[in-house]
Amino acid sequence: MPRLFSAYVMVNWSASAAPKTGKDSIWIGVLKKDVRFRLAFEAHNPATRAEAAKLLNTVLAELKRKGERVMVGVDFPLGFPRGTAKALKLKQADWSGLWAFLAKELVDKPTNLNNRFGIANKINRLMTDKALPFWGCPAKDAQTWLSVTKPDGWPGETPALRHADQACGGAGAKSIWQLFGAGSVGSSALVGIPYVKALIDERGEAAKVWPFQTGWKALTEADLEGLEVLFAEVSTALAEPKADAGEVTDRAQVRSLCEQLARLDESDKLARDFGPQTAKAEKLMGVVESEEGWILGC
Repeated sequence: MPRLFSAYVMVNWSASAAPKTGKDSIWIGVLKKDVRFRLAFEAHNPATRAEAAKLLNTVLAELKRKGERVMVGVDFPLGFPRGTAKALKLKQADWSGLWAFLAKELVDKPTNLNNRFGIANKINRLMTDKALPFWGCPAKDAQTWLSVTKPDGWPGETPALRHADQACGGAGAKSIWQLFGAGSVGSSALVGIPYVKALIDERGEAAKVWPFQTGWKALTEADLEGLEVLFAEVSTALAEPKADAGEVTDRAQVRSLCEQLARLDESDKLARDFGPQTAKAEKLMGVVESEEGWILGC
């Protein structure tokens, strides 16, 4: 069976408020065909999100010219727990409404200075009029509806975790509502989703995000016909990165994920992973496709 994709891009994102390279910064891994048509890896470490977006556009444009279909994996949530859009009273009470809301609200300057804590403060005000569900920030960024530490209690019917978080991370899974601290993913989502949206919007029907626009199902060549880029949330559980001598851990992670995606695709296993793996999971189809999304590799 031919591979679904001919190139693989893995993005290790960062919500840093200042330019940063090296450990715990943005790393972009690209696995694409070289002049001998063999897959070869290259890594990039842009200091800011603006530089990263420009780089991704350049890489995707180059691969488009070569007629290569690309899978782009990101390491932050692309969906929110069920009920979030409804609690925000968005006109589109689904993933697309949330994406549009975040894209409108985000201010991310070329220096990496951003208003993610302000966005979280506003979301808390609109959802609960309390310092929840978002929590966690440096003391200087605490606001009326955003606290430094997690307050007691949990508001309304919006859960702490998505179904995918529970399936992939179990008891140790991190909630998108945590913005700050070791392992937190909330800030990366707030400053990451608008960039993914922009990349997709620029490409129109030639780019989609899984599973919202493809369906939560095993994908076939027919499903991807006419597509240049497919974006997906990817779990580090897909690969066990082993850093080479002197290699930054984040670089090893994007390299290992690119290589593992290519291996799965080559063996015709990646297509299957785009769908639910158990009968129990199939019951979640509606909420996964409309709001929460899923994590490839769970």
